[in-house]
Amino acid sequence: MDSESRAVAGLLAAMSRAAAAFDELRHPFLRREPMTYFQPGGWTTGVLFTLPDGRMVRFAVSFTHSEQFFHVNGEATVEERALIELPVRRAESVHEALSMLESQTAEVVSPARWLLEQLMEEATEI
Repeated sequence: MDSESRAVAGLLAAMSRAAAAFDELRHPFLRREPMTYFQPGGWTTGVLFTLPDGRMVRFAVSFTHSEQFFHVNGEATVEERALIELPVRRAESVHEALSMLESQTAEVVSPARWLLEQLMEEATEI
C-alpha cells in the first residue's frame, strides 16, 4: 500500500472514530439526531439535540482541505451561541491533521453531557 492509500485509510478510520464518539452522546430526555455530511473538500460529523424549549444544540467537528492545508474545527453551539468554539487548526500533513481531529473531537465530546445538563436546567427555568 502506498503512502496516499495509507493516508486515505487513516482518514476513513478517523472519520469513523469521530462519528462513533458523537454517536455515544445521549441524553435520556432529549431527542437527538446524528449528522454526517460531505461538502467539496471535506466533511462534518456530529449530533444535534433538541431542548424542551425547542432550541437546537449542535456538537460537531469538521475536516476540510484547501490547496495547501488540512483544516480541523470543533464546536458546540446552541442556536447561534457558542458553547465551545475551538480555533480552526491547520496542518500540511494528513497525519498531523488526523491527530488534530482526534484531539478536537475529544475536546467537543468530553464536556457535552455536562453542557446538556446545564442547558436542560436553563430550559426548565424559563
